[in-house]
Amino acid sequence: MDRLTSMAVFVRAVDLGSFAAAAAALDLSAPMVGKHVRFLEERLGARLINRTTRRQSLTNLGQAYYERCRLVLAEAEAADALADDERGEPRGTLKVAMPVLFGQLCAAPVLIDLARRHPSLALELSLSDPITDLAETGFDLAIRTGPLDDRAGVVGRLVARQPMTVCAAPAYLDRNGRPERIEDLSGHQAILYGRPGRLRPWLFPEDAGPPREILPPSRLKLDDLAAVRDAAVAGMGLAWLPRWLMREQLRSGALVPLMPGRRPFLYDSHVLWLKTPRLPQKVRLAVDALAAALPGMMDAASGA
Repeated sequence: MDRLTSMAVFVRAVDLGSFAAAAAALDLSAPMVGKHVRFLEERLGARLINRTTRRQSLTNLGQAYYERCRLVLAEAEAADALADDERGEPRGTLKVAMPVLFGQLCAAPVLIDLARRHPSLALELSLSDPITDLAETGFDLAIRTGPLDDRAGVVGRLVARQPMTVCAAPAYLDRNGRPERIEDLSGHQAILYGRPGRLRPWLFPEDAGPPREILPPSRLKLDDLAAVRDAAVAGMGLAWLPRWLMREQLRSGALVPLMPGRRPFLYDSHVLWLKTPRLPQKVRLAVDALAAALPGMMDAASGA
């Protein structure tokens, strides 16, 4: 067996907590994962993992060997990246996780254009709103919106700031009037976004201190931003949405931006990757492409 491959399988088995999970992630059988680990143990003459039918745990040697394997694999990846840089052409598969709507309308077109310009680059894009753990899933990059958790070993770069705007359909405003101030929102029906049991408040920057949080009255609470937008177009109430999501509706007049005199709250979007001694060329180019293209999309939406 190839020792470097066996090290990679061993590290993935430790990261994911079981041979079965590692097998699924690596497209191997669980017995094959076990063979790779036993190969390493036979080379070392010592056990790396204590295994029972219910759980596995690293031995003292296994923990130290795991840390060294991670370093060895990172150096091997950095060496491969040197070859890519020398060729001047990104190669291999770039795996990126991103939120559904932001991915569809903003990030994915940028990455697809990058792949179009680099024929040796393949893409695997996962559009899903749940937070992705890079260490467990094998993604090269994850795009996240909003506050970031402080996670050891993860690097982030700000790539976009999304202006949030209160909007409504002309028909709704004809029936209910136009709010001019934050205080007026309490007299209107809102369409709120959030997960079950956790609604997202509307945020408005203040001159000093944290943003002001508002939860207007609402009889519509939805867990999909596109559905919030569509309900607003139907005249069901006010909505607080990123401008890129309603670009066409603002341009056509189906939605009207409100309270233009107030500064919009800006939701930050970051690209995240695992800390590594040398960033692979395919990852670096993707991060640079997103950082170059996304702010322009946000600005264009703000001018819609």
